[in-house]
This record gives sequence, C-alpha cells and structure tokens, in this order.
Amino acid sequence: MKKIIIIVILAGMLGFTVYKFVADSKEPTLEEQADSISDNTIVSPPKEGGEEEAKSDGEGLDKGQIAPDFELSTLDGETVKLSDFRGQKVLLNFWATWCPPCRKEMPDMEKLHNNTDVKILAVNLTGTESGLDEVKSFIDELELTFTVPLDEESEIANQYEVVAYPTTYMIDPDGHIHFKSLGALTYERMKQEVEKME
Repeated sequence: MKKIIIIVILAGMLGFTVYKFVADSKEPTLEEQADSISDNTIVSPPKEGGEEEAKSDGEGLDKGQIAPDFELSTLDGETVKLSDFRGQKVLLNFWATWCPPCRKEMPDMEKLHNNTDVKILAVNLTGTESGLDEVKSFIDELELTFTVPLDEESEIANQYEVVAYPTTYMIDPDGHIHFKSLGALTYERMKQEVEKME
C-alpha cells in the first residue's frame, strides 16, 4: 500500500512539473497582450538574461530592427517622413481622440516634448475618427505642440501592427527600435526609456 501511495505522489509531482514547464514556456501573442490591457502599461518582454538585443540592418517591428519608414501629412498639410528624423531620438505614438488612455498620456508626452530633445510623432488614427475637426479640437484643448501626422487610411497603423491604443515605439538616432509599449506611458517611464537610448 505504501508503494502505491509513493508512486501516486511521484506521478503527481512529475505531472505538475511537466504542466508548469509547458505553461511557463508559452509566449503571449500580441492579440493576447492586447486583450489583457487595462490602464496598465504592457511592454515587450525582456530578452533572456536581460541582454540588449543586437541591432539589425533589417527593417521590422522588433527591438533592434530598423523602424519602417512612412510619410504622412499633418493638419497644416506639412509632410512628415520618419526617415527625416534620423540622427534624433524619436517617440512614435499611435493614438485616437476616443481613447481614454491616449488622452491620459498626452499631457505627459507634451511635458516630454518640452523637457527633452526627443522628437515626438504622435500619429493620429484618423481613419477611426469621426472627422478632422474632432482631431483639431482635441489638439487645441490639450495645447499639444508636438507633430501630429494623420493616418487617414490606417495604412501606417497596419504597417506597425497596432492592436492596442495607444501604442508607442521609441526609435534611436540610427533608426533602430529601442523600446515598444502597448498602453499608456507615464512621463517618468518615457523619460527613462529616452535616457537609455544612445
């Protein structure tokens, strides 16, 4: 009888170990991360061992890759191209007026714009808005002075695989993605990530 109990206990421990290993090794997808977003920030998971990911000459959306170039217009008709900002630190943010976390982080983005040398490109998801007047009113109400390109056809949001609002990419002076986040960021977190960029 004692042997049977020991075998059952050992089998249970082995089963639990296998279950725990499989559950811990599953990486969440972007969709799963987006579904879990509330008011908290969700950032890309750190690489094993806390090592910085090597920079790549290839274009892509992962940390270390070159951010895909794009060209959009602002409310004033000014043309904005991401590659024109090479040599500068860039905070690329995707937002909409109807998004409460976007509204919450905008004052912190304005503060970052005024207190650092980072260039902010706050891409409005214009294709999801009821009209340009709403976007202009939002910018005027919050007294935003950073650049707001308009993504009228959602092409750039699709190119950057935006699945949550807001989504932020921090791009270093060489054009590589340094950091990405799904969800609102605080001023302190933005500043911390900007300071880490070379």
